[in-house]
Amino acid sequence: MSAQGPAPHAVIAGGGVAGLAAAAGLAGAGWRVTLFERRQRIAEEQADPLSPGGRALGAGIQMSPNACRCLKALGAFDAVAASAFRPQAAVLREGRSGRVIYRAPLGAAAEARWGAPYLHVYRADLVAALAAAATAAGAVLRPATQVLDAEEHDSHVAIEVGPVREGDDAAVSSQSSLASPSSPAEAIEADLLLVADGLGSRLRATLFGDAPRRFTGQTAWRAVLAADTLPEAARMPPDATVWAGPGRHVVTYYLRGGALLNLVAVEEASLWESESWSTEGDPARLRAAFAGFDPALTSLISAVEQPLLWGLFDRDQPPRWHTRRSVLLGDAVHPMLPFMAQGAAMALEDAAVLAAVLSEMPECAATLGAQLAKYEAARRARATRVQRVSRENGTLFHRADGLRRRFDHALIGAVSRLAPSLAAGRLDWLYGHDALGGLGSA
Repeated sequence: MSAQGPAPHAVIAGGGVAGLAAAAGLAGAGWRVTLFERRQRIAEEQADPLSPGGRALGAGIQMSPNACRCLKALGAFDAVAASAFRPQAAVLREGRSGRVIYRAPLGAAAEARWGAPYLHVYRADLVAALAAAATAAGAVLRPATQVLDAEEHDSHVAIEVGPVREGDDAAVSSQSSLASPSSPAEAIEADLLLVADGLGSRLRATLFGDAPRRFTGQTAWRAVLAADTLPEAARMPPDATVWAGPGRHVVTYYLRGGALLNLVAVEEASLWESESWSTEGDPARLRAAFAGFDPALTSLISAVEQPLLWGLFDRDQPPRWHTRRSVLLGDAVHPMLPFMAQGAAMALEDAAVLAAVLSEMPECAATLGAQLAKYEAARRARATRVQRVSRENGTLFHRADGLRRRFDHALIGAVSRLAPSLAAGRLDWLYGHDALGGLGSA
């Protein structure tokens, strides 16, 4: 494994945002990359998400400036931006009255302050752009195939892969259009294994030790609606809006140039058993959960005919993010609650940094280990901070009625109105972050 010999081989487990971004980055850096994904398709459904049977899995994703900066480094920004929506502001509203508590300008102001735009992206469009960038860079994408086991050796990591059969995974859906499933019990040798198979990662438990997933006591409804079919009363401003109320909140924003409206509604719940991201929710229950909120919002919620429902889970980070020849990234290492809209952004930052530190081909196992340590050193503190603030925001959004809630809202509103630059500055650490800055001296 040297700069003069054959290109080192990286195997990636997981074809979501983290895995595809890493595939694009490593292949672009000269690695030989093979990615395995359990779903039958890596590129998600690109047809009308509102067509009969359409589920719009994942629906909308907010791409903040720090994420867009990584998309540029990975070669996927132009494709993502072409179908995105550019919000004018980030807004916090009192859920029941609709009163604006906080407003931070985005649009041109975001790009001027943080050096990259703020975008709303349909998840399928992001996945397709990353898959295209990975393929163009030379990565091999193999859907309907799962990494079954891995064992590290001094000279390589031995990986066993096999096809996903019907019933193996609730996320398995339509027939693959990218590649054929591998034969059963296929053995592969690689120089490096990237574990990017999400919050429920089984490989993480095998290689890094298990840590139980924790139900947060919150469930989330989601839906995507055609904007031109909404009643006038349900039309939303062109913003990323949080409607906060005791024990629950709603997020609304547009996708695909304004053609679609994305809705995520989170409420506190005592129990959740399903592990699926595509459990069908009862629209009557959704309406009842947010009865009494602002009429514009309840009008929008009334237009939802088939919401999806999932439980929010959390998991502690492991003591180390890497071993000699394996490394974690994305939700497999630091799952993010959605209250900062940074889950995909942190996965993109992980992938961009990992590709950058591995762009110099490792000469031996010791060199590879030092590079993986550099990646972890560059990422752990930041990902941990974003995790913490995301958890804290969930508490802030759902704070019960009382003096503390009114005081918090009054203080946030005063800063937003009287010192807008100071309010925007509170996000500089997040949105202004350059994940690749300073790596040369790290």
